[in-house]
Amino acid sequence: MSFSRAEAYAPATVANLGVGFDIIGLALEGMGDRATVTFKDRPGIVFSKISGDGGMLPRDPEQNVASVSARAFLDHMGETRGIEIQLNKGLPLSSGLGSSAASAVVAVVALNKLYGEPYSRQELLPFCLEGEALVSGYHADNVAPCLLGGITLVAGISVDAIQPLPAPDDLHIALVTPKVAVPTAEARAVMPSHVPLKTLIFQTGRVAQLVDALHRGDLRALGEAIGLDKVAEPARAHLIPGLAQAREAAKDAGALGVFIGGAGPTLCALCDDGVIAERVARALQAVYCALNLTSEICATRVDNRGSVVLRAE
Repeated sequence: MSFSRAEAYAPATVANLGVGFDIIGLALEGMGDRATVTFKDRPGIVFSKISGDGGMLPRDPEQNVASVSARAFLDHMGETRGIEIQLNKGLPLSSGLGSSAASAVVAVVALNKLYGEPYSRQELLPFCLEGEALVSGYHADNVAPCLLGGITLVAGISVDAIQPLPAPDDLHIALVTPKVAVPTAEARAVMPSHVPLKTLIFQTGRVAQLVDALHRGDLRALGEAIGLDKVAEPARAHLIPGLAQAREAAKDAGALGVFIGGAGPTLCALCDDGVIAERVARALQAVYCALNLTSEICATRVDNRGSVVLRAE
């Protein structure tokens, strides 16, 4: 069954989980992007509306991740009709919450619905990556959990390289996003091109510890592992104001571990209780208030659904 209009939702994500640079990501409940895609008779892709971006996102379909991903799908389908996209950004830009991945995913998921969903969520991955690559290169640590939900291990960019990891039931996450933009390109530019062998051994050991902790549901071991990054965080720490103070405040409030969400500046604190997560979020906001920086906070959990179609007609 085909449709003429479909609306979809794609959740926020955080990548890396500290030590898992470019290979681990998770989806977050309660925040994300929405898009409505409609077929039109004339060829081409147009944005009838983009909201929630403060006018920052390009309306040029060759420069917007949502339309680039949609174009990849349309070309694959051999479609001659055009589409109209209404994009509602529920995620701040350059925040470390997978904003570009959500835009890429939500457009493709809605478009797939217009055709009666011929492809599974996993099979939509290559199309979504085309949009994500526009701003941050071909890596799926945000796109995969955004599409599929949960926590994902991303060993490559092909469908068979994506593996789900268990999300412990008692895992809660406190987030703080200070009003400081950290563009992904800038955050990637400061990453070291080489790491010493000793650092490599340490880092791979912590990744193994993280995966083991998830499988055993050991949140304390998980919190320990994510806070031991020796590669990305040292290179990016100067881009995140108040990082050391925030980590200390979060742990004092009961957090098990703190890591930079993706490229930042969002900081994520792992907790084993919802009440503690709310307390940690307030403690994180207090740090940025003391630094005269406004911030947004949230206490949330892992979104196990991933992207979903909201309606179609």
